[in-house]
Amino acid sequence: MAGFRSLARQVRDPRSDLALRRYSLRKCLERFAPYGHRATWDHLSGRAGFGPEDRSPDPARLVAALVELEQARAVWLNYEADFAERRKKEKYDGLRRPGSVDDWHRKTWGGFGVAWCDDPRLHPREPLADVLHRLISALERQPGSVCPVCDGERLVWSHGLDHEPSAGPVCADCGILVPPPVLTDGALASARRERLLMSA
Repeated sequence: MAGFRSLARQVRDPRSDLALRRYSLRKCLERFAPYGHRATWDHLSGRAGFGPEDRSPDPARLVAALVELEQARAVWLNYEADFAERRKKEKYDGLRRPGSVDDWHRKTWGGFGVAWCDDPRLHPREPLADVLHRLISALERQPGSVCPVCDGERLVWSHGLDHEPSAGPVCADCGILVPPPVLTDGALASARRERLLMSA
């Protein structure tokens, strides 16, 4: 099975068939898709200027989408390296039990669904790297009461998500499943109440 970098080379290869180049970009999303496969594809195609169903997009637009994905992947890989180094040091210092951020991180290792968007058409519009920078910054500071990506205040507890965990606080403004460790207990309770009000 081809890795991310091998697939990226195929996307860039001007000698390759356009259908293969598009297919290779889609396959990259099996290795790294911050919003999940469908939402990340919708995001990349929209920002690069081709339709999600376009079977013969301009090759330059495919490469532009790949560049954005690679930039975001670099941000995430750097975070994972820092995370692994921190955990190694904590274990050396005797801190064996992982915290809530660590538990969340374990479920997102590799970056797939790190900012999960259950609705593939509702996702942040900013560059993926910027979104990941904001999310990582939120993981490294004290919990807050708003979405770490868009500062949205409308957090709604959603069930039946096509993700693990299958329930959690979703930002009604940008669509991401907000990692619980970045929210205060009050914000989490408010999101649960919002779910109850909406279902009543």
